Amino acid sequence: MAFWLDLMFGNAIGLMSMTVIFCTIGIMVYLMWMFIQKSKPE
Repeated sequence: MAFWLDLMFGNAIGLMSMTVIFCTIGIMVYLMWMFIQKSKPE
């Protein structure tokens, strides 16, 4: 846990990489949700 806290708040590069990772996960979840919504039968 200390490693992740140091990576997130220790320097700007770690914070930006965490931001990119979480944004990517969010976009993937959104696209999966849209796919599930569109593929539901009427």
